[in-house]
Amino acid sequence: MSQSLPNHVPSSEKACVAIWFRSDLRTSDNQALWLACEAARAQGLPLRGFYMATPAQWQQHSVGPMQLDFIERSVNQLQRALASLGIAFDLLHCDDFSLVNVTVEEYCQRQGVKQIFAGREVEINEQRRDQALAQLTRTIGVGLQFTDEHCLLPPGSVRTQGGEMYRVFTPFFRRWRELLGSEAIMPLPVPAPLAPALPEPAELSFKVSNQGSKQDSHHWPVGEGAARQRLDSFIANQLADYGQERDFPALDGTSCLSPYLAFGILSPRQCVAALLNRFPEAMAEDNSPGRSWLAELAWREFYRHLLHAWPQLCMGRNFNVLGDDIVWRNDPQEFAAWCEGRTGYPLVDAAMRQLNQTGWMHNRLRMVTASFLTKHLLVDWRWGEQYFRRALIDGDLAANNGGWQWSAGTGCDAQPYFRIFNPMSQSEKFDPDASFIRRYLPELAHWPLKQIHHPGTAASSRFTEPSLFATAAYPPPIVEHSAARQRALTALAVLKKSA
Repeated sequence: MSQSLPNHVPSSEKACVAIWFRSDLRTSDNQALWLACEAARAQGLPLRGFYMATPAQWQQHSVGPMQLDFIERSVNQLQRALASLGIAFDLLHCDDFSLVNVTVEEYCQRQGVKQIFAGREVEINEQRRDQALAQLTRTIGVGLQFTDEHCLLPPGSVRTQGGEMYRVFTPFFRRWRELLGSEAIMPLPVPAPLAPALPEPAELSFKVSNQGSKQDSHHWPVGEGAARQRLDSFIANQLADYGQERDFPALDGTSCLSPYLAFGILSPRQCVAALLNRFPEAMAEDNSPGRSWLAELAWREFYRHLLHAWPQLCMGRNFNVLGDDIVWRNDPQEFAAWCEGRTGYPLVDAAMRQLNQTGWMHNRLRMVTASFLTKHLLVDWRWGEQYFRRALIDGDLAANNGGWQWSAGTGCDAQPYFRIFNPMSQSEKFDPDASFIRRYLPELAHWPLKQIHHPGTAASSRFTEPSLFATAAYPPPIVEHSAARQRALTALAVLKKSA
């Protein structure tokens, strides 16, 4: 264990309030920061912020190399924003959560910390970490206060009349809107400076065991300014047509805000406030142009509430226990072909190459590729979930787990096991001119449109017995759709509800 800390005078000569930044890397609409500033002012103490890098824990949680680079850049942007408010910032290192208390106790002694503020996190390991932290702070006499930063309504607060967590999204969405409609949705501003601006801080760097584990993320600008600019542009230029254009990957029809939400560079409250400022009727009227995006934000909240109610989802368990009886094929060569974008189905392969090249995938294509892996290839959804977690710049346990279990038919309010996306009809419907496919599969630039959408039906590539390692520029289909569909219906029939 090591810490990136300057030399300090003994804690007896100083005291401060501290805020632990986690997945809330912003200064605006940050409840923990707001309360920490109020406490510091009330006590006449300086405020220090800190972030804790946990390389071994990141590896256990499948945090990917592009995410690590994006987080590191975001943390540096945050410390510059804090410096302008007169708030010093420290980067702490400890290998994993088992060493958090030792690191925090040493930090409190060094800095004379009297009180810590932090945003609560819903994942089970993070919950256990914070339970241990609460015990430590009681022992050493340091105050500790948590806030809810990642949902508009605290996880567990949206319940049925019987007091149970919703298992179906639509009634959850209805109740969520009712509760939100009873309060003003007003994001907090950036707190007023606590002290004169500090000098430009030195660049911080995560101490990871393998420097190659960080991958350039500069395709994605960091910082609250960049996030807010993207939000404002989406609201002004794309939101009105979002419901009609969001499923077409060749169009710039989605917000692309998920990385900023995943790490709290932007808050869901800021998103909903901006949406309602443009379409104030969206909370109450189903036909509002803003309703589709409001529902997407609510899906994000729904999955986080599920993790709170069923923490076993954090451990890779099927929500539907009938899923435990699925006999997955789990062919490693077929899985590798899916990962690398060489299944022979152009829409699937273009989507996987988009993911591998940019760290992001269009939402419609996340459903298509997940359905293909779990149903056409009968590979356990957990394999795909982990691959996405490591490859996605917006990788988030709640949304990733929820999306994969929805696609596999094992999740809460999941699509039926017998709904199997046809990658050819999905290609025709959502990339009709194949412009998206050709962007990521340039080897198909001169293929006829019909052959791109139906790669296994053209005479030159009719399905026979494909090789996973074909030397041709583009491989034949890895599996024939109708046969794969029937195989999946048989294997996944264990998900049928009993009478």
